[in-house]
Amino acid sequence: MSELTLMLIKLAFLAVLWLFIIMAVGVIRTDLFGPATSRKRGSARGGRDAGRPRPARPARGRRNEPRSLVVVKGPLAGTTIDLTSQPITIGRAKDSTLVISDDYASGRHARLFPENGRWIVEDLGSTNGTYLGQTRLTRPQPVSIGQPIRIGKTVLELRK
Repeated sequence: MSELTLMLIKLAFLAVLWLFIIMAVGVIRTDLFGPATSRKRGSARGGRDAGRPRPARPARGRRNEPRSLVVVKGPLAGTTIDLTSQPITIGRAKDSTLVISDDYASGRHARLFPENGRWIVEDLGSTNGTYLGQTRLTRPQPVSIGQPIRIGKTVLELRK
């Protein structure tokens, strides 16, 4: 084998080794700090929904109606979702409106939907339950502004 071929093989091996190290560091970073999510107003899934059309802005309603769902505790703290007439699904499933990476959350854990001018939270048969305040939900319940909704380690609130 010529010296040039041997040198090229060594450089290729070194490049593959560095690529492996960079990927391993990325995986460890994700495990320690969670996935890199955008915490911009109105986006709960970061850049994954960049190609999808944005939902319509919420219509201006009465003064005491909530306008957003805010994550106040948990890994996604600070995330805000604007409320529209569409239901909001919460869980670990990738197609959920709010994707929660939590061992205590089910794939399709809970749903928040508007009904007769109020927002209703419903547990979708989750294993660990959905809590409204300190009470575990057994049936759909109306949610008032500022009332905590707890799913695993994540706490959500409706805000004006």
